[in-house]
Amino acid sequence: MTTPPDLTRKRCTPCEGGVPALSPAGVRELLRALDPAWQVAADGRSIARSFAFDSYARTIGFVNAIAWIAESEGHHPDLEVGYGRCRVVWSTHAVGGLTENDFICAARVDRLGAA
Repeated sequence: MTTPPDLTRKRCTPCEGGVPALSPAGVRELLRALDPAWQVAADGRSIARSFAFDSYARTIGFVNAIAWIAESEGHHPDLEVGYGRCRVVWSTHAVGGLTENDFICAARVDRLGAA
């Protein structure tokens, strides 16, 4: 088995559609590079992970850090935020599924969660 790619060294590429979503095999391969807490949706069109925090301020700090990643990469997640929790969902809406961009951004979020 090959070593998973270091996705944090990559940058997102602009995606306006017209490219195919990742195949199930491609999703499985890139998922190996992420924290095992990431889950692929039943329809295979998104990945999601939940994070827990000990305060609202820490939660919002985490959300702001994700917003910075999203803006710098030009790729934006869906976020569900509440007191002490944040659920992050990545999908490439332009292709109706997952692309490498989703995994690049998820890997960067993994680094935030580890801090």
